Amino acid sequence: MKIDTENKKNNNGCVMIPAYNEEKHLGQVIQIAKKFLPVIVVDDGSVDNTEQISREAGAIVFKQIPNQGKGAALQRGFQECLALGYEFVITLDADGQHNPNEITKFIESYFTEKNDLIIGYRDFSKMPFVRRLANTIGGWLFAWAIRIPIKDNQSGYRLLSKELVIKILDSNELGFEYEVEMIVRCVKSGLKIGWVPIQTIYADETSHIRPFHHFMNFMRVVITTRRRMGNPMD
Repeated sequence: MKIDTENKKNNNGCVMIPAYNEEKHLGQVIQIAKKFLPVIVVDDGSVDNTEQISREAGAIVFKQIPNQGKGAALQRGFQECLALGYEFVITLDADGQHNPNEITKFIESYFTEKNDLIIGYRDFSKMPFVRRLANTIGGWLFAWAIRIPIKDNQSGYRLLSKELVIKILDSNELGFEYEVEMIVRCVKSGLKIGWVPIQTIYADETSHIRPFHHFMNFMRVVITTRRRMGNPMD
């Protein structure tokens, strides 16, 4: 399927980027992404020039103060996307770890396979050792919990249908665990999940993850997910 980049309205979707102090790479990410779809940025309490750079690059910007976490930023962005009438939303990170030129992969998959959640999966072998270990073990644990194969549960490069966006809006997860909960809601709701391969990029980006806090919350989500998947009526 050929994506019409000249008439973005026909695709009826948008790109949504949660951002926290991401002035270094965000402008370039927006400039590329907006070639394919309109871009929305949720500035999650940044104290640098994230908001100004986003507007100058051509994005619609929504600001939350103070910083509330990635999950809260995604949730705010989804609310705005629904209000603007979009049928699907593509999320990607602001730090340059995702190649915006791969947006077409998600759009093509969405229109050909009709999946409600499409996750860009990375090549773990190309990650720094610590992150490769964390993602591999986390993947095993989460696949055990949700009882289906999961290629990459931590990737933030995703497409969500409007139907799935509506189902995730009442989540109480405000941090990075929101993206894991997204997969659980999709599977529990009987919606379709798909995958596309994406580049694995690691350079000079700054991680906002607090390792111990993130690990404890992730394990909480894993244990809760295992219980929920064991009871089809939950």
